[in-house]
Amino acid sequence: MTYLDQTNATRERAVSGTPDGQGRAPGATLPTITERHTHPSAPPVEAGAGAPPAPAAAAGAQPCPQGAPPGPPRGAPPGAAPGDYRAAFNAARLAMAVIDREGNVLDANPALGTLLGADPAQLAARGAAELAELREDARAWNDYREVLLGHRERMTCTRRLHHSDGHALWTEITVETAPDSCGLLLSMADISDRRDLQGRLRHLQMHDPVTRLPNRNLFFERLAAALEAGAYDRAGTGRIGLCYLDLDGFKAINDTLGHRVGDRLLRAVAQRLSECAAPGDHLVARLGGDEFALLVRESSGTEQVCELARSVLAALQRPFDVGGQRLSVSASIGVVERPAAGTHTTWLMQAADTTLYWAKEDGKARWTLFDPERNAHRMTRQALSSTLRPAVEREEFVLDYQPLVGLVDGVVRGVEALVRWDHPQFGRLSPNRFVPLAEENGAIVPLGRWVLRTACRQARAWQQAHPRHPLVVSVNVAVRQVWDSDLVADVGTILAETGLPPRLLQLELTESAVMGSAGRPLQALQQLSDMGVAIAIDDFGTGYSNLAYLSRLPVSTLKLDGSFVQGFRAEEHPNPADETIVRALVELAHRLGLTVVAECVESAEQAERLGRIGCDTGQGWFYSRPVPPDRIPPMLPACPLSP
Repeated sequence: MTYLDQTNATRERAVSGTPDGQGRAPGATLPTITERHTHPSAPPVEAGAGAPPAPAAAAGAQPCPQGAPPGPPRGAPPGAAPGDYRAAFNAARLAMAVIDREGNVLDANPALGTLLGADPAQLAARGAAELAELREDARAWNDYREVLLGHRERMTCTRRLHHSDGHALWTEITVETAPDSCGLLLSMADISDRRDLQGRLRHLQMHDPVTRLPNRNLFFERLAAALEAGAYDRAGTGRIGLCYLDLDGFKAINDTLGHRVGDRLLRAVAQRLSECAAPGDHLVARLGGDEFALLVRESSGTEQVCELARSVLAALQRPFDVGGQRLSVSASIGVVERPAAGTHTTWLMQAADTTLYWAKEDGKARWTLFDPERNAHRMTRQALSSTLRPAVEREEFVLDYQPLVGLVDGVVRGVEALVRWDHPQFGRLSPNRFVPLAEENGAIVPLGRWVLRTACRQARAWQQAHPRHPLVVSVNVAVRQVWDSDLVADVGTILAETGLPPRLLQLELTESAVMGSAGRPLQALQQLSDMGVAIAIDDFGTGYSNLAYLSRLPVSTLKLDGSFVQGFRAEEHPNPADETIVRALVELAHRLGLTVVAECVESAEQAERLGRIGCDTGQGWFYSRPVPPDRIPPMLPACPLSP
């Protein structure tokens, strides 16, 4: 029964003297909308005092059958007739339909027919889910079923529907329980214009204004979606690739030719990147500045992404014609390719950024593939660097000592203190693993101070235990210890604390650090020498080798680099050049009053030949590896050393 049928029945009951469904007395029905317009002054007739209650309020009233159309809304004015609402339903500009609890359309208004391009009468034969295409969206379909079952009062969703003429439109769909009825009301609002405006605003928000490429926000949105799809889509490859590139030399162009030329160059670069990405439909984005990214969704493997990097590198190496100027740039590209499952956006971008840094570090104008082993080394390096200072405070370092032995008599003359790090995670680490890091971040200053104090304390203990065999302890000093701290004051304080005579302490500095010293470093070396502390040049022969400085510096010892000693390894295959160089250096050092120490002595033949040409002291595995301090006393001779 339609609303119009209900209205006619109500009028018939009023004429026959039967109270209507609203409990009104006979003749108490209100005029229809048409009648009110015809007789605007007709006053409403009030219900009689003895009228029976409405059926809906009567005790034991039965609910309306399934599919019954809704009655007047709750709160309607007294005496309102269903025909009034039927007229409003038909005249409404909002597209609406009445549906039952089974989801069948009982009635549709003309606005709905206009919206979908169909006859409203024909829409009544279809299901609401079909009209609104709710089954295409799992979440909307679930919410719709909840409303049908009465588990919720209302659901709203946005759907892209199709007009009968073929064009698409965006609608906001609402399904809710109709007041005072067991039926439901479906409404559709055309939001295509709003959606179009939102789309244009989103495009502006998600694209770079200079190159018109997707910007950083859209790139990360697409990257997250690609990772999620790749991890769960069993039909795809389940892999993802990324080329992260940075233009080499772009800043110089921007600074010299201006930002206008720079922007035109960026647009030209974006065009070439898009051409490279087009065959594979890869996403190209500008992440900011001169940084770009190419995202390979559903990668077929490492070779595909590497081939893309090669094509990009080749495309960008061709000159650009910008405003009548011929400009050349290159790019450094970091390449990452891996399974999407278990990959997080943050990790992927960190890996890409690290690999881009490697490409620049390796010489620029190249692409570099992510290497897990190299990355693990970098992570270890970073972890060590960040924990160096706390490790010094926790005293996680220990000193081993390597003997310095006279090449003529074989007597231990001194020891070199070599620091090791007993790391709680990585075990015992040699100096080459952490000393360069300490020099970079400044931790070498507190570490060097700890090494100096510990070595002097140990040398003093040996002196007291073996007074007839004094041992010189040699300690390495970094350049930053001279520049970033008061080395002279530190040495003086530590010698006073430990009681070690200055003559039993030798400080080693590398040749590159000593040669060319002037100002504060030279003054510090001179003050230390005046205190009685010996100064040695370590790794001599590998740096500047400016022999003129030897006469100006307060140096007492030269330690020849081990590379010169390698030519002395085999008697049957001597290297005459090495021997000639070593012999000349030894003669020069002796003429200047310096002693010579040969490093990396590994055989008796080397020791014999080095001693024959005049080297004073040898150090190396032939005599001993670096050992803990308790292993040094047994190496001392039974008789006292000569003064």
